[in-house]
Amino acid sequence: MPEKNSPDADVTAAARLSVAPMMDWTDRHCRYFHRLISGRALLYTEMVTAPALVRGGAVHLLEFSQPEHPVAVQLGGSDPAELAEAARLCADRGYDEINLNVGCPSDRVQSGCFGAVLMERPALVADCVAEMIKAQPVEVTVKCRIGVDDQDPETVLPDFLSRIRDAGVTRVAVHARKAWLQGLSPKENRDVPPLDYDLVHRMKAAFPDLHISLNGGLETLEAGLPHLQTLDGLMYGRAAYHQPWDVLSDADEKVFGEVPQTKTRADVVHAMLPYIEAHVDAGGKLAQVTRHMLGLFAGQPGARGWRRTLSEGAHKPEAGTALVLQALDAVHIAQAA
Repeated sequence: MPEKNSPDADVTAAARLSVAPMMDWTDRHCRYFHRLISGRALLYTEMVTAPALVRGGAVHLLEFSQPEHPVAVQLGGSDPAELAEAARLCADRGYDEINLNVGCPSDRVQSGCFGAVLMERPALVADCVAEMIKAQPVEVTVKCRIGVDDQDPETVLPDFLSRIRDAGVTRVAVHARKAWLQGLSPKENRDVPPLDYDLVHRMKAAFPDLHISLNGGLETLEAGLPHLQTLDGLMYGRAAYHQPWDVLSDADEKVFGEVPQTKTRADVVHAMLPYIEAHVDAGGKLAQVTRHMLGLFAGQPGARGWRRTLSEGAHKPEAGTALVLQALDAVHIAQAA
């Protein structure tokens, strides 16, 4: 038997609400921004492949800042020994959780034999997580689909969960859709396969010892809250990215039971300014940070001016915090009209 996973109580509590790993989106700048809106939610990196870390030496992909905690890294791969070494590298850098991707349906992921295609190889996934757990002290979790292609989720998912539980995993996030590896694009796989929330709830009843978070199709915080009566956590993807305030600003109160916050969207903008200034002073581009902030005023007067000012100006070589304040002024003017 592999060594037992060692759940961190703080991270497990944070997993009550998390922001999903999203390629090209949840980089360190995005996570810092999200942390200013919610102090409690669990934040995930983009997927980092084990071969890139172990064979390519790309450990710079693991960089993050201390204010991001609690923060989890998601790994992609299918070689147990390589994933174990990658997990060690992640643990050495101070991540609070190491997650294995068994859900991504992209062609690039399939060609590397990791992601959702691993739903077809549950014994290999069990070997991978067992080695990752044995190699280092940080909790190892899994993010998966309910099945792929012609698999029957009612049969496949309980078998999959049983195997990874027996390998030592105690926490899993389930995207409540199949992935169609043949016939649908990665984009279509995020919307076209029907959601089956009921199946995820049945899995919690069948595996009460597993901490199960629901992922997929959650558009608002309010829509997710009823699921917490049965399930252990909610994992938000695109809604948290495109409307971060709507999903995250009330999460600390409504999910984690903290006192209501008094900060505003404008407060978050001002709190981002020192971070942005440090990034630009170090040679970074303003757009690398502000592209993640475009949805902050979604649905509010001035949202269009905010997006337009940042989108049109942030790529200019001289762009800095003054442009961000200019965009905020556009919001204030619209709201005062």
